[in-house]
Amino acid sequence: MDEPYVHKIFIEKVEQKTEKIELRKGGFSERDVEKAIFAYPIKHYTFWQEIDSESIDMGALGEHFSVLEMDEFTVCIGDTFKIGDVIIQVSQPFQPYWDLGNKHFAKKMVQNGRTGWYFRVLQEGYTKPGSDMELIERPYPQWSIAACNEIMFIHKDDLRLADDLASCDLLAKEWRKTMKKRLRGII
Repeated sequence: MDEPYVHKIFIEKVEQKTEKIELRKGGFSERDVEKAIFAYPIKHYTFWQEIDSESIDMGALGEHFSVLEMDEFTVCIGDTFKIGDVIIQVSQPFQPYWDLGNKHFAKKMVQNGRTGWYFRVLQEGYTKPGSDMELIERPYPQWSIAACNEIMFIHKDDLRLADDLASCDLLAKEWRKTMKKRLRGII
């Protein structure tokens, strides 16, 4: 597999072409630190164009990074990358039901396992489009984004899996809380 890299960077759905872009703990727009950066694989756009007559362009989903050589099967919770001066860490899968205005498309994203994921920023700094992403740590290879999505959306009744996922300390607090509620029979 080739080295993953950020192909394009979007801020508020506008492609950034500047030399360097500052990335802070809250991401580009000072949002929730667990959801500082939303990354979405470029190859998914080809998939959506093939199955849906509605064309979706990069940046349309509100992602900050359009990435190459990465997807939900190759990215895991806790994966830590160096990109420019910045160090980022995968925190959770993207939750399209809560973040997208188009619930019909959000449902398709979940059904097809093409949700993307969030990063938290561990070290602030500067980056730019076209930057390589150097994997510097993978503490939870068993918790791919695809595996997390299956537990959240498909295997909802498997309490053992929910308990195992809730024990992943690098999973975003919101997701751990959801798994713990599932274990208590609240959801």
